[in-house]
Amino acid sequence: MFSLSELKRGMHNGVPILLGYFSVSIAFGIQAAKNGLSPVAAMVMSLTNLTSAGQFAALDVIKSAGSLIEMALTTLLINLRYLLMSSALSQKLCQPTGLSGRLIASFGVTDEIFGISVMQSPLHWEYTLGAMLLAIPGWVGGTAVGAFMGALLPDAVRRALGVALYAMFMGVVLPPCKKDTALRILVPASMLVSWLFTALFPGISSGFRIIILAVLLSGAAAALAPVREGGADA
Repeated sequence: MFSLSELKRGMHNGVPILLGYFSVSIAFGIQAAKNGLSPVAAMVMSLTNLTSAGQFAALDVIKSAGSLIEMALTTLLINLRYLLMSSALSQKLCQPTGLSGRLIASFGVTDEIFGISVMQSPLHWEYTLGAMLLAIPGWVGGTAVGAFMGALLPDAVRRALGVALYAMFMGVVLPPCKKDTALRILVPASMLVSWLFTALFPGISSGFRIIILAVLLSGAAAALAPVREGGADA
């Protein structure tokens, strides 16, 4: 049975994502217009992709007149992390969850929506849908504003919009850290390890880098701070 309460809760928790996506996607809309995409084409890309890194990479391929195969491989490598995220969320979905619910939830697996969804136990697909109903219009709407009006914005404003996504993601991560000692240690440790890994292995793509670090760090966290059934730390 469809859970309206979970849908509303997802929409409520998706408000910060809406605001963050709107501001960040303005920068994408500006860049898309500079690379020759029409506002409609930029909006369609945002509607069907929902990934800032993948979309910016696609713009680079378009700018360099790359092939469709090159674009497919580039976006695949950059977005491979969503495979891990989807696998993690599938383990949290309440049972039974039909195929249609799984397909709907899987479309909205972005970093930020994953961040709020993975904290739910059990996770209802309606919750993820509620977050998507705000996040997607925010992402597409900001793209439209950037594509239509980006040239009118001062350079300082454009640069500021580029860092808004990181601030929003910190807003997703920090509240759980206040309640969990292991997370308070793991998050800064992960940032340090990520920086070291990038400095030591600059040739590895961002998609593979995120997957490698996610597996290593989550494995270390599971070994050092295991969680018993029911959510209590071991």
